[in-house]
Amino acid sequence: MNIGRELFYKEFVRRESNIFRAPYNPELEFYSVIKSGNVAKTRELCRESLLDKPGLGALSEDYLQNIKYHFAITAALVARYCIEGGMELAVSFGLSDFYIQKADKCKTPQEVADLHPVMCLDYARRMRNLRKNRVCSRHVASCIDYIYDHLHTRITVEFLAGFVGLSPSYLSRLFKKETGYSVSEYIQARKIDTAKNMLVYSDHSPSQIASILAFPSQSYFTEVFRKHTGMTPLRYRAQHFRMIEIGRKS
Repeated sequence: MNIGRELFYKEFVRRESNIFRAPYNPELEFYSVIKSGNVAKTRELCRESLLDKPGLGALSEDYLQNIKYHFAITAALVARYCIEGGMELAVSFGLSDFYIQKADKCKTPQEVADLHPVMCLDYARRMRNLRKNRVCSRHVASCIDYIYDHLHTRITVEFLAGFVGLSPSYLSRLFKKETGYSVSEYIQARKIDTAKNMLVYSDHSPSQIASILAFPSQSYFTEVFRKHTGMTPLRYRAQHFRMIEIGRKS
């Protein structure tokens, strides 16, 4: 069963733009993934070339210039999302200026397209490091990396303690001191963050999501989800569907 969950979880993380996507705005997911510092998922979402993206508007009659304009728009939006995620304003806008200037020097549309994933991964790595830099010890940083990569499994304090070579009691105290969360609270919060993303950007049912994220039952998943968000998974999906639809019409 664990293998099945892993496949489903990795399938969600790795899916390309036309797989398991409900009819929502994919751009919202793209920028949120970078903001979260999820490098692996950013890499997968960048597999689609900027040149192949559907719906790119005509901002210039010159094709190369048009691609540069869209690159600049992406850079500006990524910068703003990362600022919301905690990146310093000067750093984020400075980085976008750097990549926009590099794109401006490109001689072909393909050069601009090749620069696009480089920029996105740079931002994602910086956001991931920003999250880890708030943590002091390498032990807790290693635990956080493991948790993010294995949300499809049941993760215990005992396992993480063995993974980083500490006693469970010492790791628990250290983790709480450095993150403000107990290990179980942190794991639960990250699973709910992922569940929210899956509810908005995939067509998986709550029962499927509960299984993929290794919750013992759908009822427990619903209970935990309500505790974190104040609503059931289905209500959360319906509310955010309406919000996205309103955003698309405005």
